[in-house]
Amino acid sequence: MITAEPAPSDVNPAYLGPVLLMKSALVDLEAGTATLPLHEGKLASGETVWSVLTDATDENLARLNGVPYSPKLAYATMGKAIREGRIEQNGTIVFSAGRVDFAPKHKVTPGAAPNFFPPKEAHAGSVGDADYSPLVRLANGNGAIFNMPMVAFNVSASVLNKMCDGNVDYSKVEDKVVRICPRDGTVTLKLTLGYTFGRPVFYLSTEANDETVAALEGATYTPALKDLAFGLEDASLGESAERLYTFVNGPTGIDNPFRQGLDSALSDKGSHGPLNVLGGIPTINLDYSPMWRVFPVKWTDDAIGKGYRTKMTDAIAVEDAGERGIIESVAGGKPKPVGFVVNCPVVYRVN
Repeated sequence: MITAEPAPSDVNPAYLGPVLLMKSALVDLEAGTATLPLHEGKLASGETVWSVLTDATDENLARLNGVPYSPKLAYATMGKAIREGRIEQNGTIVFSAGRVDFAPKHKVTPGAAPNFFPPKEAHAGSVGDADYSPLVRLANGNGAIFNMPMVAFNVSASVLNKMCDGNVDYSKVEDKVVRICPRDGTVTLKLTLGYTFGRPVFYLSTEANDETVAALEGATYTPALKDLAFGLEDASLGESAERLYTFVNGPTGIDNPFRQGLDSALSDKGSHGPLNVLGGIPTINLDYSPMWRVFPVKWTDDAIGKGYRTKMTDAIAVEDAGERGIIESVAGGKPKPVGFVVNCPVVYRVN
């Protein structure tokens, strides 16, 4: 007799996974992709906007749309970090403003060995104007803020339908797009692998408020996100972001099971990126936000000399290493944010 039982996380998300955090996504772990519903909208000036919905500040609407709930995004109402929108009678979302130029060529040239970071050259493959933010407050959406990264702009459905088979024109769409297909109502995006509290997690990486960071992430450079607060404590009033640690000089070598960091991501062809360490995500912490304050850190020369350098997977362990002087901020001293913010909605917790 064959018996079966559900995954432990289906009974209680606190148990070992897997946990699909973004219920609207179809995840392909082997390919490292997520297929999401593709939303067609427009600007108030008439241009077509193609976007995905990844997070919401209203818990019921988040559940309804199969996306993570992020109450902290309510604090993102700062300057141009939020744009306005409304849903028309036919379901079309109309955005007040915000354009993205997807024509620039994405280019990253590593620095000279052994310090591949910082790169010699870094250009984002897509750039938002001063009014573009992925965060939109819908007037007839219960006043909720939705995270809706743009994946294409001012392109017709007929043109995008030619990319349904994966033959993607990156001068017209975001660089993480693997396939985009309006006739099917879907877009497939590359996922990024990282860690949170010792657990592997897959997330999207769609925007950054610094061009070099955007180029490294393959994301859209979004100056409007510079208006977000980034230096408060995680649960402080007014803090809309969580923390993300990225290592500069972690172990390298594509076959090294402990590889991690920007030097590795820039030099190890075929790697899964820098393997960043994230703070709280849904099912683990209450203060999840898809907006992340970047804490760039590096191993000290003394720690490297003593053989302490390894892969880190837990934010608390990173902070502890910072207290002991094993790891330090690229700006000197203990780990801290330095002004970079990235939009990285979580999709899937591996265990």
